[in-house]
Amino acid sequence: MRRALRKLIGILCLADAVALGAGAADAHPHVWITARSELIYAPDGTVTGVRHAWTFDDMFSTYALQGIEAKTKGAYSREELGPLAQTNVESLKEFAYFSFAKADGKKQKFLEPVDYYLEYKDTALTLHFTLPMKAPFKAKQLSLEVFDPSFFIDFKYADKDPVKLVGAPADCKMQFMRPNDGTASAQKLGEQNFMNGDGGGFGAMFANKIVVECP
Repeated sequence: MRRALRKLIGILCLADAVALGAGAADAHPHVWITARSELIYAPDGTVTGVRHAWTFDDMFSTYALQGIEAKTKGAYSREELGPLAQTNVESLKEFAYFSFAKADGKKQKFLEPVDYYLEYKDTALTLHFTLPMKAPFKAKQLSLEVFDPSFFIDFKYADKDPVKLVGAPADCKMQFMRPNDGTASAQKLGEQNFMNGDGGGFGAMFANKIVVECP
């Protein structure tokens, strides 16, 4: 189990190396995540946090599970995956959980994840976790972007029910914007960015953006 945890940490740390200026050939994803998110509101309309569910690709899931023993072959309980889930959320802290929120244009911060666990289903691992807002707020416009600035991880939101508002006032309206499918042109631009020594923002071109407007 320890070996698997060290491998997972190593994979996530590689993302940081890419962000700090790896070669242009590395300007493409190595891990793929299918995401769903929920924006959580208090009864008075205050935004209190974000709940994520991230399903990792089969290859990453298989790699991360190496060394983890299960009582039932091919099945893993939450308890058996507990240490791996903890390693996930602790490793993600360095990358701001790939979640960037603004309230009326002002950046917001998250507290450390709560209610986190890993689920194994259909050969894939899904990480569930909630990010509480450091300072819950009300805003006419809330924006949340989910992406990896280094583009080591490619976030694609699920086709069905990608984003939900939980407890939001009835008159709030949500808009979800997927990144444009401009892979070829983005790759060319990314190579130029890396040659200029500026690779950290490449992934922003593939950001998923959620905007909620409330009167």
